Amino acid sequence: MKILVLGTGLQGRATLHDLARSPRVSHVIAADADLAGLTRTLDRLKAPKIEPVELDARHHDRVAALMRKVQAVIVLLPVSFHVPITRLAVANGIHLVNSSYVPPEFHEIGRDAAARGLAILPEFGFDPGIDLVLAGQAVKELDEVHEFYSYGAGFPEPRAAAGPLRYKISWTFEGVLKSYVRNAQVIREGKTVAIPGREIFAPSNIHTVTMDGYGTLEAYPNGDVAHYLDAMGVAATIKNAGRFAMRWPGHCAFWYALAQLGFLEQASLPVGSATVSPRDFVRSLLEPQLQYADDERDVAVIRLDVRGTKSGRKRRLLYHVVDLRDLESGLLAMNRTVGYTASIGAQMILRGDIQKRGLLSPLTDIPTDLFFTELRERGITVRRAEGDW
Repeated sequence: MKILVLGTGLQGRATLHDLARSPRVSHVIAADADLAGLTRTLDRLKAPKIEPVELDARHHDRVAALMRKVQAVIVLLPVSFHVPITRLAVANGIHLVNSSYVPPEFHEIGRDAAARGLAILPEFGFDPGIDLVLAGQAVKELDEVHEFYSYGAGFPEPRAAAGPLRYKISWTFEGVLKSYVRNAQVIREGKTVAIPGREIFAPSNIHTVTMDGYGTLEAYPNGDVAHYLDAMGVAATIKNAGRFAMRWPGHCAFWYALAQLGFLEQASLPVGSATVSPRDFVRSLLEPQLQYADDERDVAVIRLDVRGTKSGRKRRLLYHVVDLRDLESGLLAMNRTVGYTASIGAQMILRGDIQKRGLLSPLTDIPTDLFFTELRERGITVRRAEGDW
């Protein structure tokens, strides 16, 4: 297998780590604009089969030249790159995996990919990614689904949750701040409820979840659940549903106040003789203060709570994935759960474990048992519980 990785930052490091350890991967091209950072990563990995390349992904001719040397590309770049890079992958005859949400253009690109015998697998990271595979599996186990609650979380373990925010960065902080003003949709008593981005942290939109070993966590709406319910074919029977993120208590109140005051807006304001984006100011101020120390661990959590009927009985399914930072490799749990998953997806396509072509979905197109086995081999365990409700 020959694979190109575009973007080798936080999550890309874990992808390279996994590909380096895979005996069936013969060559990896790792491309990033930050060659110095990439070199430091490869110095730690000591993997001669990984070829570093300094690359500005806006230079499509250079990206295409690299694509012609491989069979698949894993894209871990900002979302603005995804549509043009995916078009390039299809034009150059290679499969593609990424960990981001599906833009509308992917449906057209997917039809072209199918005609060319190529697979495009987006949303294959942590959240979205592992959560969607679990969701697809859970709904298949019930005759009807009445309630669907999906949770994703990344936060510091208790001893690392110091400081007023009790939060540290395991994803790009810019992406985190954008998500803090992203519109959401939930289902309440059979009705779709639209939640404006500025209101996702409002007290009326949050609830608490108790987890063994971690106690009480706050949950707030994260994106559009209705889209996924339609894709799973369960929208007609759903009474209550939502996709949520979780944080330590107090997080929502802090960010709700900042959102209401406009600190998360991107439009620049005049400040003296300069213009400043409030969100960029918040990012520049807080990002250096929210870094993990080398001996601190993050926690990555996926929790699926799905309720419905099976053979006339009311049943409840709970799926859990909880991962912690690996201090030996230095990889954060969020790095592992995103980067390893993307690596697994590319390898499953190239091995023939995933045979469907065109635009794929983790909800429906992943061989679940094999995927769970691949995660378990990397120290990431899926746990399942079932009972009445």
